Amino acid sequence: MTFQFNFTIEDHLEDELTSLGDGALALDSSKESSVSERQKGTHRDKKCSREQFDLLQDHLWEHKSAGNAGPSQDTDSSLNAANSSSSLEPHEKQPCFRVAKEHAMPKDLKKVLENKVIETLPGLQHMNISVVKTILLKENFPGEDIISKSFSSHSDLITGVYEGGLKIWECTFDLLAYFTKAQVKFAGKKVLDLGCGSGLLGIMAFKGGAKEIHFQDYNSVVIDEVTLPNVVANCTLEDEENDVNEPDVKRCRKSKVAQELCKFRFFSGEWSEFCQLLLSSEKLFEKYDLILTSETIYNPGYYGPLHQTFLRLLDKNGRVLLASKAHYFGVGGGTHLFQKFVEDRNVFEMRTLEIIDEGLKRFLIEMNFKYPS
Repeated sequence: MTFQFNFTIEDHLEDELTSLGDGALALDSSKESSVSERQKGTHRDKKCSREQFDLLQDHLWEHKSAGNAGPSQDTDSSLNAANSSSSLEPHEKQPCFRVAKEHAMPKDLKKVLENKVIETLPGLQHMNISVVKTILLKENFPGEDIISKSFSSHSDLITGVYEGGLKIWECTFDLLAYFTKAQVKFAGKKVLDLGCGSGLLGIMAFKGGAKEIHFQDYNSVVIDEVTLPNVVANCTLEDEENDVNEPDVKRCRKSKVAQELCKFRFFSGEWSEFCQLLLSSEKLFEKYDLILTSETIYNPGYYGPLHQTFLRLLDKNGRVLLASKAHYFGVGGGTHLFQKFVEDRNVFEMRTLEIIDEGLKRFLIEMNFKYPS
């Protein structure tokens, strides 16, 4: 049994403000149509000792992997390459980094869902994002001002400012459908929903029995106003619908919900900062069995940090499931360019699981370490 969806393309916030209450799930069918001209400019350099260390670690792992496959590379040239960001990135300059932080689960779960309009997909509850965006815009929400910036620039992708988490992108549903079609096993696994946005991939992993699920998005407001409420809705609404008056039963269900919510952790910030936050913890970090990510390879400038995130956080026997379009014409990224980037580093194997829509060519990709031992 596969999912079927009707896609409604919303290009600008004006369209969203006039469509509230129609109950439709708003999607954008292509990130390339959302990219503003000013995103095509150069990025500012962000070079620091931590990034150089990460790059060196990435390259040394590649060196080790290549050594298992054939003749080793010259050490001096390896170090020089690792110290050059251009050796790992398609572009020389990188976008600015947003510091990572963890978001705590609020104690008052009902407040999390205040002023939210909940919609339904097969097996999932989710917030109406148009309503969320409208409320944030009207209330001058403190912190990141991504709604007005997105509105004024007519773009859902503003490099280093807003990375599209307040839309549910098309390939997310491709991956959800694949979970059902391929009967992907989540039971007992530790899962990361990377670049999560609404968090639907991670929520489906939770419903499939994953033992621990982490969510990461670039923008903190996305985590607080969309991801976290979606998780709460999917953990609590069923119990409320079946609620009874017996106090003992209510206490039991409340305890069960609390236990389920302990499976989740939420993070915002740039990928390398996110890695650093996890790996610098005093508690030993258990790596992920499965990393899920959708439409995160549209910008070639992010390939280095993304590759390192997989390298540093994925268990050696784990795998990545990635959904993406073949090309993103606005910024030049896409499946083929990312495949070439990964192949050049000789760390991961990539396998095409499925090609959807021969016209746009949306790909489902599996990645795993070439040399897991």
